[in-house]
Amino acid sequence: MGAVIEQTPAVTTGNAIDFCAAQPLKALGGEWGRLQCRFINAHPVGAWDDFILSEWTLDSRAWEDFHPHSETAFVLEGELHIESQGKTVILRPGDSARVNPGGVGRYWAPVYARMVTIYGPNPEGLESHSFRYSEL
Repeated sequence: MGAVIEQTPAVTTGNAIDFCAAQPLKALGGEWGRLQCRFINAHPVGAWDDFILSEWTLDSRAWEDFHPHSETAFVLEGELHIESQGKTVILRPGDSARVNPGGVGRYWAPVYARMVTIYGPNPEGLESHSFRYSEL
């Protein structure tokens, strides 16, 4: 995903368990249109050494970005298409795919897809870029 999203993850940290309260998905608006996303445990801003977890949906929409970290998508509902560096995969519920660092990932759902996404570590804080949103 990569764009700066104005949401605050509800994370309560403790010694044994970090708890992340449920939050609704929100349309990003503006140039990102009706794309819906929520970051669960942290925002992808600056450097991070752990993973970042998010949930998002595409409803006859496409999203594209370049990211310096890995991005793994796990499909909960619907059908998600992913293309990177000339290779395309189609994911259905229970399927997952990882776009490796250093390339552009294009994600689209011809009808609908709901996913959980895991960003891998980005210890140098390199920024994502080349964002592109479109409605199909």
